[in-house]
Order: sequence, then structure tokens, then C-alpha cells
Amino acid sequence: MTAQILNYSVKNDVAMLAMDDGKANALGHAMIAALSEALDRAQNEAKAVLISGREKRFCAGFDLEVMASGPENVRKLVGAGAELLLRIYEHPLPVVIACTGHALAAGGLLLLAGDVRIGAEGEFRIGLPEVAIGMTMPVFGIELARDRLARNRFTEAVTQARIYNPAEAATVGYLDEAVPPAALIETATARATALAALAQPAFANTKRKERAATIAHIRATLAADSGTFDGAQTR
Repeated sequence: MTAQILNYSVKNDVAMLAMDDGKANALGHAMIAALSEALDRAQNEAKAVLISGREKRFCAGFDLEVMASGPENVRKLVGAGAELLLRIYEHPLPVVIACTGHALAAGGLLLLAGDVRIGAEGEFRIGLPEVAIGMTMPVFGIELARDRLARNRFTEAVTQARIYNPAEAATVGYLDEAVPPAALIETATARATALAALAQPAFANTKRKERAATIAHIRATLAADSGTFDGAQTR
């Protein structure tokens, strides 16, 4: 485990995964690997998972240095990110996300992959800005958004790249609720503790069935769609 960027602990059957790279919690290969390892560990040591960020920064998206280092590096990083998102989306344990601040691009997708998303109130930006910065949204991002966002807000959120504050994000579907920052971790932990009491494997089996169609579509298109990860356009 890379302790410098991800802290892991278990409290009352809840695995606490706290991202903190000292910056904006960008998803680079190290953070993706640390989260993936922690999710595997939680499956054996806990009954629910809570993912949080650092104060005022949940996740700023994929590592910009890698994203500017050439198409092949972009495809590798975004592909690894897609696998992480699917790992969260289909994880057999309940996954609660405490959105501690800004959540943009891949940070917004992390919210969409969680089972319960609780955010801190404040002047934070949440959403998918890809189209606004010249990137084609990958199929896996579109399908996660289609599954979790309000139907009448889907196009503005994805194709029109609208960004929301936490209160708006709760109405659109990125968050389930927004609470005062001081109450965020306590509220999210209480929710995770309650979900940890759900019967297994009933929870895992039902979650798998609920999301099977979306997962199958993402898996079926991931390889072919990787050609658009660097912003390339298809005709």
C-alpha cells in the first residue's frame, strides 16, 4: 500500500480509504493501484467501504502529466482508470463515497461508480468537463452517467459538460445528498455502517444483477473505444 497517497483502516466493519496525495488527488497509476489494492483488501477484511478525499479536494481527474505525455500513455492510464471504476461499480461490498470537495472528470466518474455518494456543501465544482476541454467522452463514462444521473439532466451533464455545485449535484445525481463539511465523514460513516449490516451474498448478487447490462456493455466496447481516450474523434 502506498501510505503517502492512500490511508487504509478498518473501523466497525467499514474499510476507510482516504486519498491524500497532498495536492488534488489526481488519478495516476500509483493512486489507481493503491485504490485497487485497498478494494481487494477490504473484500476480505470488511463489510462496507468508505472512500474519501482530502479537505476541499476529492479528485481532480486523471493525472495531467500523463494525459499530456502522448496517446499511448493516455490510453494506458484511462484504461486502468476504467478498470478501477468498474471494480468500484461492481464491488460485492457496499461502497460509500464522501466527496470532500472538487470532483471533476474522473473524480466525477468515481462518484458515479459508488453506491451512496455524500458530498460536502461549499463552493466546490462537480462534473464532467471533458467535452469543454476538447476530449471525447469514453463509453464507460457515458454509461456510468446514464445509469446514475437524472434522465432529464443527462445531456447537459455529459455532452454539454455542465459543472455543478454540491447542492445542484445532489439534484442531478452525482450526489445523494450534501451536508456541512464538518458532518461529512460522520454522516458517510454512519451510512456505510448501516449498509454493512445488509445480508450477504444477497447484496452482492442483487447489485450484480442490477448493473449487469451496463457492465456488459462497457466491457464489450472498452477495447474498441480506447482509440478515443486521447481526444480523437471518430466518424
